[in-house]
Amino acid sequence: MQTRRNFVKGLAGAGIAVPFLRENAFGQLFKANVIAGDRAPAAIADDETYWSTIQAAFDVDRTMINLNNGGISPAPTHVLAELWREIQFTNSLPVENMWGVLQPRMEGTRRELAEDFGCDPEEMAVCRNASEAMANITFGFDLQKGDEVIVTNQNYGRMIMNWQQRAARDGIVLKQISFKVPPPSQEYLVEQYRAAITPRTKVIEVTHITNLTGQIMPVRAIVDMARPLGIQVSVDGAHAFNHFPFTRDQLGCDYYGTSLHKWTLAPIGSGFVYVRKDKIPQLWSLFSSAESQRGDIRKFEEIGTHPQANFNSVSVALAFARGIGTTRKIARLRYLRNRWANALLAESPRVHILTPLTGETSGGICLFNVDGLDPVKLGTWLHDKYKIVNTPIVHPEFSGIRITPNVYTTLQEIDTFTDAVRKALKAGIV
Repeated sequence: MQTRRNFVKGLAGAGIAVPFLRENAFGQLFKANVIAGDRAPAAIADDETYWSTIQAAFDVDRTMINLNNGGISPAPTHVLAELWREIQFTNSLPVENMWGVLQPRMEGTRRELAEDFGCDPEEMAVCRNASEAMANITFGFDLQKGDEVIVTNQNYGRMIMNWQQRAARDGIVLKQISFKVPPPSQEYLVEQYRAAITPRTKVIEVTHITNLTGQIMPVRAIVDMARPLGIQVSVDGAHAFNHFPFTRDQLGCDYYGTSLHKWTLAPIGSGFVYVRKDKIPQLWSLFSSAESQRGDIRKFEEIGTHPQANFNSVSVALAFARGIGTTRKIARLRYLRNRWANALLAESPRVHILTPLTGETSGGICLFNVDGLDPVKLGTWLHDKYKIVNTPIVHPEFSGIRITPNVYTTLQEIDTFTDAVRKALKAGIV
């Protein structure tokens, strides 16, 4: 039988800092885990008693239906409370409290992030977002004129622009490859990279899960292909960490960057950059750092005055994430995705889903379009008429609307969205 004492013991065994959890959040996690019991994640995915308990840990605006959690997700109420507490403490005596008290405490955040990612804490740097993390990696490589870098044209726009700037300044060659959506197989994706490799290829940047369609890329297979050829592989994991379960060793990568204000539900302006220990000395930091820091992962944190309260509050968000577990979370996200996607597919042959709906090659991010309906106009109509926040996507090779719920999203909200699209299918969007 699950008791409060056993639950606390389990959290502590997982490294969760229970004292930082407010009673209401702790209580919600406890009640949810009593409901879950020993059932498998798939058996809990549609248990609204469990998920309504998790939803109660959030104070969100329910007058709007937020299906754009791929941009920024709200943090649970207790995470926001911890952030505000640390901001107030900082503000009372900033020079002493932020640098003297809070900054040293970030070593705990570093340790907990490293534990979840599966690396040494001395390989984990805390930063503000995936863009900053990947900029450290992109601009940190020693590359010469004529060296080639391979990305896809579905990599995140800012990451592509980073490489374009390197191409303009340093004379490297940026090769953007294309792939079908949805792709026929994971092997097909690997082959698209393989076909672009030449003797001048030095770096491949892989998006762990694309922000456009939610395609999960075969990172390990790409790393295994590239490493024997002496090609470095950097991974943009902006949408992956705490979205679905994985560890560093399962990916095999040497460089990884992510945001924590998406699926980890941490304060806005938090992320991490991972660099394998033997690669740190050779990777330049984005901001200048001392020679004595050449082999220190903390050189990637040298950004001047920074939001220390945001970074420290990540630990509280990790505690909440662990209380749910990534296996339960991804089961729920796939359930919500399939609920609306399969309903719309059944409604009309005009509906097309550009994201795989089976297997483990996608998660909560899903892209759809409708024959005869412009996605930008449809997205605006959904927002203005039904107050549904969504993300129209216009790519040179495809277009649609990206839908990204999260753990606080209710079935009623998913069904309201589905019914709205049904009305658009039948009557148009005038």
